Amino acid sequence: MDSSIIQTLAVYALPVLFAITLHEAAHGYVARHFGDSTAYMLGRVSLNPLRHIDPIGTIAMPLLLYFATAGAFVFGYAKPVPVAFGNLRNPRWHSLWVALAGPGSNFVMAVGWALMSIGLAVMAVDEPFLVKMAQAGVLVNLVMAAFNLFPLPPLDGGRVLTALLPARPAIMLSRLEPYGFFIVLALVAAGIITQVWMRPVMQLLATLIQWMLSPIFFLIR
Repeated sequence: MDSSIIQTLAVYALPVLFAITLHEAAHGYVARHFGDSTAYMLGRVSLNPLRHIDPIGTIAMPLLLYFATAGAFVFGYAKPVPVAFGNLRNPRWHSLWVALAGPGSNFVMAVGWALMSIGLAVMAVDEPFLVKMAQAGVLVNLVMAAFNLFPLPPLDGGRVLTALLPARPAIMLSRLEPYGFFIVLALVAAGIITQVWMRPVMQLLATLIQWMLSPIFFLIR
């Protein structure tokens, strides 16, 4: 195996692990907060990555695609956190917050990795591995947040849109869920989601992070 590939995998391993684990745990935590303890009873409100990793979707598929396309195209997923939306105190609106919890956690983590990057610069730490890991942490979480916000079920953005729509179009959209994964996969393979959706959403989130951290940038100049 090429040493550069090993280095890349090492740099991204921890950010990806945190991004997946906290994303899924956040769904379960917010669901429990609003009345559904399904994920909690199944041990999915946990920071243990082994409880969220899907052997095929989290490990085998991303690695296979990475090596097959020389890193040009990578796609994967974790085990979805089970949520009984009917158990939520207000199924329509609370399901919106449960859905947003995952991408929201990724945004918070992107801010955290950005702060780490600033901290390394302030302390004049130029260890390449740590610097690249902090940069990877921001990128991975922006990618996960933007991808999961795509407005098609079963992605989080689809559940958000379903909660916001009137009853009839919401029902029509929810009926796409059994086929949503295959539709999303096709759109990713065609480059539509990455070019039309993810790039502008990631840029928007990155701009928001820069705005949030601008007081820190001002102080350290």
